[in-house]
Amino acid sequence: MKRGSIGFEVLDSGNLVNSAENVELLRKLWLDRDLISGELLGPGDPGDFDYGAWHSSCHLVSAGGVAKTIEGKFLWLEISYDSKKDEYYSSVSFQASGMVKNWRLDSADGRKITSNAKILGFVEGNSNGRISARNVIDPPKRFNLSRRQDYDMYESDPREGGKVWEHWCTLRDFRKSSRIGTSVLTAYISLTSVLGDSFPAIVARGRSEYGHPEQLCAMVKAGFVSMDSAIINLYPKAIPEELEKDFCSANVGRIVPELEKMGWDDSSLNYFMFSRKIGCWVSREETEESLEKSKE
Repeated sequence: MKRGSIGFEVLDSGNLVNSAENVELLRKLWLDRDLISGELLGPGDPGDFDYGAWHSSCHLVSAGGVAKTIEGKFLWLEISYDSKKDEYYSSVSFQASGMVKNWRLDSADGRKITSNAKILGFVEGNSNGRISARNVIDPPKRFNLSRRQDYDMYESDPREGGKVWEHWCTLRDFRKSSRIGTSVLTAYISLTSVLGDSFPAIVARGRSEYGHPEQLCAMVKAGFVSMDSAIINLYPKAIPEELEKDFCSANVGRIVPELEKMGWDDSSLNYFMFSRKIGCWVSREETEESLEKSKE
């Protein structure tokens, strides 16, 4: 069935359909300058929003999700990087026989292992530390003078870096002609179809600035996110300090073994954020107020 003013394809459960049509609708949404324009697009340099997505997009696609199989295996779901193709894909990673395996989420194996897994919650994407596109060398003009390699920092480096800034680059041009940007959109629709539309809604609420509240309202109006998911009642938890560097490593080999140590509540959705920005969380009441204001 269709949802919202743009008509995203959703299942009866409310989850997005993993379809090429939804990829194109998300492209249309994040390029829409009637719903979101001017300062509400977020901060950026001249030209960043000529063909670039709203500011919240780089946070949304950088986050990950955690699920647990019936057998008790923890799964890490995120957007991963394919260095051979210089493209991105949705993935599921887990421990098996003392190793961390990484499968494409849309593969037969990926679909099988996630089919009956319970979604435990989500983890904020790192805006410090390493990127996923290791050793990439972008030419200066590819992403409006932003280069992914310029944001590949050490895990403890406080400067701007990590996957959030990596995808600030990739989403500066995600027209159909952009192979890399299109791969990110395709991977994100795939990821969200499994994690549910509460995934983008909750991650968007992790910032009270940069136009994120208004952008979430626009995503609700368009149908990318349901109203119920936008106003889900929760408060984020801090990623344990001793694990922050693992998440800043953008390395599934370090992240997956630590998942079970985080203290997941099986009775409700969890959201883990880096402590330095947890104070930017937007409450349910504030979100409801923004949604009411957006109807005026």
